[in-house]
Amino acid sequence: MDYPGRVEPYSVRTLAKASGVGQGVIEKLLTGRQRTADVDDAIALAEALGVAINPLFAPPSSPKQSHTSPGITHTSKE
Repeated sequence: MDYPGRVEPYSVRTLAKASGVGQGVIEKLLTGRQRTADVDDAIALAEALGVAINPLFAPPSSPKQSHTSPGITHTSKE
């Protein structure tokens, strides 16, 4: 994981040490097995990475449109 202020990129282990967040939590976030983090962990990760918390954990700006949502149904007459 690159961090502009560091000479060497973070590994899971070094990010865990720098942030105080458990390695397991970081690994799960990286792999997508965990989609959220508690507020304290999120703040600690953002501070260790030197970034704002919003880009890391903010929800998408607009929800995906459902392909199963009801729409207009056209019927043909023969």
